[in-house]
Amino acid sequence: MADREFAHILIYSTQTLIFSILALLLLAYYRGFGRTYVKFWLFSLSALAVNQLSLTLESVFNQQEVGSVIDITIALVRQISNYLYFLFLMLGIYSATTQKKILPQVIFIGIIVAITIGTVAALLYGFSSNSVFNRFYLRESLAAFVFGCGFIAAACYLFSSNIQHFSGKILFIFCFSVGARFVTFSFASIVSLTEDWFRHLTEWLIYVDLGIHTTLGFIILIWMQGAERHIADTAINRAKYLDKHDALTGVLNREQVLEKLTNEIKISEGGGNKLCIYLLDIKRFKFVNDTYGLKVGDLILGETARRLNHSLLKPKVVGRLSGDLFLYVIDYDNEQQKLTAVDHIHALIARPYHVAQQEVHLQCSVGYCDFPSDADNADDLIQKSNLAIFQARSHNIQSVKYVAGMQSNGRHLLEMANEIRRAITNEELILHFQPQLNLKSNRLEAAEVLVRWQHPDKGLLAPGQFFDDIEALNLFSELDNYVLDKTCQTIAKWYKTYKRRVPLAINITADEFQATNFICNIKCLLKKYDIPPIYLELEITENVVITDIELVMKTIIELQNMGIKVSIDDFGTGYSSLAYLRRLPIDKIKIDRSFIQEVASNDSDLTIVKTMIELSHGLGKRVLAEGVETKEQLQLLRNIGCDAVQGYFISKPISEEEFTKYLKRK
Repeated sequence: MADREFAHILIYSTQTLIFSILALLLLAYYRGFGRTYVKFWLFSLSALAVNQLSLTLESVFNQQEVGSVIDITIALVRQISNYLYFLFLMLGIYSATTQKKILPQVIFIGIIVAITIGTVAALLYGFSSNSVFNRFYLRESLAAFVFGCGFIAAACYLFSSNIQHFSGKILFIFCFSVGARFVTFSFASIVSLTEDWFRHLTEWLIYVDLGIHTTLGFIILIWMQGAERHIADTAINRAKYLDKHDALTGVLNREQVLEKLTNEIKISEGGGNKLCIYLLDIKRFKFVNDTYGLKVGDLILGETARRLNHSLLKPKVVGRLSGDLFLYVIDYDNEQQKLTAVDHIHALIARPYHVAQQEVHLQCSVGYCDFPSDADNADDLIQKSNLAIFQARSHNIQSVKYVAGMQSNGRHLLEMANEIRRAITNEELILHFQPQLNLKSNRLEAAEVLVRWQHPDKGLLAPGQFFDDIEALNLFSELDNYVLDKTCQTIAKWYKTYKRRVPLAINITADEFQATNFICNIKCLLKKYDIPPIYLELEITENVVITDIELVMKTIIELQNMGIKVSIDDFGTGYSSLAYLRRLPIDKIKIDRSFIQEVASNDSDLTIVKTMIELSHGLGKRVLAEGVETKEQLQLLRNIGCDAVQGYFISKPISEEEFTKYLKRK
């Protein structure tokens, strides 16, 4: 009897030591790698070590009376640690196979349930020496049944999860075997508890459990090694994939586009086929990012790549070169197929994008060239398609085919881009001012801000000498921001020097006026230079309005609430001018010079101008006439009720130095 107790003490104490060491190893591993499942298994092995320690103490104090403090304490620790061991083992299996975060509330509830069951099993019938069978059923049979069902359920879960690494199969076999052991013991204890063979079985199960627990420790270590190897292999494969594919969209990246296109060129040369290389650029994609957010923009790029990859034309190459620039390559037999492909690309992009409960409508610019007629290698083909798409963007054309001679224009624009940006940085772009005369008071009312380029080599350049390049390079937004800053700076400087402020009117392009940060930028400038908003006037054309009238109206209202005046420039040259005039909450109408040139000699122009003035006044808007060049024009405009004029008869655009003469007059 004493030998048997000593053997039990030796077995349980050895297992306590082993699982304590394993728990310390898992703690070190968890601190290094931070895997959640390792943390659960660390708690599980720690609870198992405590459970084995309680069994050791139970064997040492086996002569204690039933219900004594030592007996109840050991029973409590043993039962609670047993259920906690099982709980954290199951949580670890779930976490290891799904990589999902388990809610803290779930863990807390599980711990409370485990402690409750363990406490009830230890205390119920724990103080009565006559309740031996009831205590056994609660402490041994119930635990065996719970563990058996739990392990079998875990085995079924592992089988259905299709774990990739080998340790998953080992854990499946272990869970099924241990589940069968516990379920069998639970049913056997119910029907054969008083039989001698069951007592001998219980003795042998101590050694079986020793093997089970030892195997569990090895399985945990094997799982961790297999899982980390699987993670490493996945990371290596992903790195290889990302080395060849764009991380955001999944299509080929720039390097692989060149490689794949080169291979397709070789195949085409051998078979005598022809290729068409398309570059497509999504229009106003920055506006999408600014309006809907970067996440929506990324989803749209991914959807664009998917549409191109799965298009009916079965492209040879699809790739993303940068930003919103995609490459699309097909082989063709005749010219009609190329044109069909262009229409197909536009149709793919024009389909509404449904992302984040938003419906986004987009268009694209397309530039394309041919192999072998335009170039015979991948780099040159992409470069020439890029020149074609540059022409498409610059001239707002949907599709452009590469033609010889585009290189020289491209080089010119590249040089101009560097020069214009340098001019902005070095403040070579200077402001000129054209006075506006109030016809009621016959005094200076305001001035329109105009830009000149004081080129270091070419001298003073008029807008017509560089505005086309700015438009082609899409640099108007940068120019607008520069002019706004310089204008506000000038208003502040004049007040400091002459104690006078003159309202200055600035032309704003569509892109800048509709930018999401436009209002914020204006507020910052007013605060930076301490300028009252009434001295800043923004001029927009009707082309700005028709792009998105609702957005424009919202922006105008915000500006007016700040105290900034907004006027329509070149009125009468856009679409449905009178209809827009009725809807827009603007302050001033600027009649285009084309109506003023012959107003004194052409009855039709006179009637049109008079109607514009009467209609504008009827809607509560002031009217300014541009391009006044003669005394007759001036007098006629005064007679028909025009509020203000500007033009060469009043003054041509003049430098700041000349304009300050107006400010010196009292």
